[in-house]
Amino acid sequence: MSQEPTSAEEARGRVTELIRDARICLLTTTAVDGRLVSRPMGLQAAEFDGVLWFFAYADSAKVRQIRVNPQVNVGFSDQRHHAWVAVAGTAQEGWDRDRAEELWNPLLRTWFPDGLDAPGITLIKVRASSAEYWESPGSTVVNLLGFAKAAATGRSPKAGENHEVSY
Repeated sequence: MSQEPTSAEEARGRVTELIRDARICLLTTTAVDGRLVSRPMGLQAAEFDGVLWFFAYADSAKVRQIRVNPQVNVGFSDQRHHAWVAVAGTAQEGWDRDRAEELWNPLLRTWFPDGLDAPGITLIKVRASSAEYWESPGSTVVNLLGFAKAAATGRSPKAGENHEVSY
């Protein structure tokens, strides 16, 4: 677990560290009927500077939802380090061939067999407005023992550190 960040810059740096290796996250959009819809997405390798990038098909439900309501949330879980990150922001869809070439990973051929020439391929850009992260001390066993102790004593368990960051 990290020490308490002493500045907004350090907290943003910690968010970057926590999501860097996540690779898979949950992108949550709002459906036309108001329901929140989450789905796993592959985060594209790029230095996190307040912007997250994803490949998608322009005719997908998530892209249609973003066009109507661009407010999204992107959630990350790092089980190895017992850490979680939620990034709130505004998404937009658009094709930028140069950016796509920078972000392309051969593993994406699973979803886009024609590569960057796949019909309807596009990019989703999420600009973060805020992020919140949680880090829990110790292992899963230590956390479970803490929850058991809390249940027995009636006191809240020590849930770890929680920090909010603005972008």
